[in-house]
Amino acid sequence: MIEIDGSYGEGGGQILRTALSLSCLLQKPFRIYNIRANRKNPGLRPQHLAGVRAAKAISQAAVDGATIGSTTLAFRPVTLKGGKYLFDVAEERGSAGSVSLVFQTISLPLAFAGGPSNVTIRGGTHVPWSPPFHYLAGVFIPTIEEMGMVVDAHLERWGWYPIGEGIVHFSIKPVTQLKGISRTDKLQPGEVTAISAASNLPEHIVNRQKRQLLKRLSAMGIKASCEEITAPSIGQGTFVFLRVRGGDSCAGFSALGARGKRAEEVADEAADLFLSFLDSQAAIDRHLADQIIPYMALADGESKIFTAEITLHLMTNIWVVEHFTQARFHIEGTLGNPGIVTCLTDKKLKAES
Repeated sequence: MIEIDGSYGEGGGQILRTALSLSCLLQKPFRIYNIRANRKNPGLRPQHLAGVRAAKAISQAAVDGATIGSTTLAFRPVTLKGGKYLFDVAEERGSAGSVSLVFQTISLPLAFAGGPSNVTIRGGTHVPWSPPFHYLAGVFIPTIEEMGMVVDAHLERWGWYPIGEGIVHFSIKPVTQLKGISRTDKLQPGEVTAISAASNLPEHIVNRQKRQLLKRLSAMGIKASCEEITAPSIGQGTFVFLRVRGGDSCAGFSALGARGKRAEEVADEAADLFLSFLDSQAAIDRHLADQIIPYMALADGESKIFTAEITLHLMTNIWVVEHFTQARFHIEGTLGNPGIVTCLTDKKLKAES
């Protein structure tokens, strides 16, 4: 059984999610201890249990330690099975936990389950500390589709912090092999699109976010379109998302509103993230780099990406992936700075040995 120290590196929930995903796919049992040991509230939280429940369902796994606050979990997958699934992040206890993070836990194994899957996930679609739905649909999914995945995502209802209750439908078609990815050239902004959205709040907020965002982009010499959205939800929230495409690459930058945070500040936050990315001269943003590490490890041949930042999150994810696979990663660059990440998978390693 693979043993994983959950306090290693970044020490967050991503260690567990990546381990669950690869365990289901590769049918390798694991035990993780010190789960989120250095966090204010250590151990499993409701949003993490949602990922465990989802992984258990698709792999019919035997699981020990799946309770709130548990710092140790043993996971033994049995049989990977595609099909129709419904997962509710708030099932264990009321939570606006992220829909996107549950999806990223199960999407890779379901793609190799031998048949199509249709998955509905209820929870937070636009919440702090996780990829918003529009990043998932506009940046992450298009990238993994270029690697061979076939995924469709439909947002039925938005879910904001702290209520959640968003609804997203995913379809995942079966694949037999992933392709390596090469993203090393600086992203030269071509098409730039944005959205300004709000739920159950005055209409002027959406308009002010849009005006400020377009003003900031214009000052950078960048032309962009911005759609105003009145988002269906049972909660309240505001959101700005900026998506940029250039050549084969795409990147996304977002900001969420909060009580006491002016609409202009929300727009400025997204614009500042975009500007920082442009200054890095990179091909992809740091979040995408973190998220595609498992896909690179399972792809055929070599993958190479130029990320805007080498993060502890990325390095930790690589550490987990190398526990489950024969893939080996090489990083050119230093923590907190732009860098190039190269992945050699098992087939490529054998060819070069």
